[in-house]
Amino acid sequence: MKKLYFLIIILISSVCTSCVDIVERYNFKASGACDVIYDFDMSRAVAVLHNLLSDSVAATPQFAMVKDTVMNLYSALPDSTQGKLNIEQTKLAKSSNLAIDMNLKKDIMKVSIRHQADSPAGLEYYLQQLSKLANYNQLSKKGSAVNIFNAQQLIAGQDCYSYQVTSHKFCRIIDKTKFNNFLKKTQSTFAMAKAMLIDMPYKVVLNFAKPVKKIDNKKAIISADRKQVILQTNMDELIKNPTVMNLQIDF
Repeated sequence: MKKLYFLIIILISSVCTSCVDIVERYNFKASGACDVIYDFDMSRAVAVLHNLLSDSVAATPQFAMVKDTVMNLYSALPDSTQGKLNIEQTKLAKSSNLAIDMNLKKDIMKVSIRHQADSPAGLEYYLQQLSKLANYNQLSKKGSAVNIFNAQQLIAGQDCYSYQVTSHKFCRIIDKTKFNNFLKKTQSTFAMAKAMLIDMPYKVVLNFAKPVKKIDNKKAIISADRKQVILQTNMDELIKNPTVMNLQIDF
């Protein structure tokens, strides 16, 4: 049954991967632990899909499926992917969850990948490894099919960032060379998005247990109590200025 989730998700994301609202959330705790949540709202993609599918396809049982569930990320991965993971990647996948809220007939398709890092070092490792874990899950030798775990499609250049996380600092810097290579691989997707007037919003929300002392990004919005930072852009702005989502926060 778990494989069926992927068939539906693949159908949506391969048809219109650019119709995705992405929110990256970090909830830092006083203990040093941090909850990390990647929210992907593909509801606009489903609405577009409705216009592309024939009535007969839209009437199939698969398209009528309704799900609101949370499952272990490792158990949700295809067997072929599980077999390629090393011990540390397997542990990482088993400590993460996949949440799905799906009602295609009502144009609802929301997916979240959730993980709790028990320390700053654990958070840094997770952020560096998640996209590598995603790259194992290629469903086509030619790369024509993409699924929900392909960070290069669903997280705007996530694999292009380097991270440094301590008990008092959160820092991420984009590698422009990697990002330019990422753009070359996905230029057709973004060209389609621009033609459809889709801006693919991308937001990072960081909630801290104590006030932020310093932040180096002027675009970031800080709450009145200085415990929340919000940084928002879209793919068009990110392509023009890859450093727009760089962050260095002292707290």
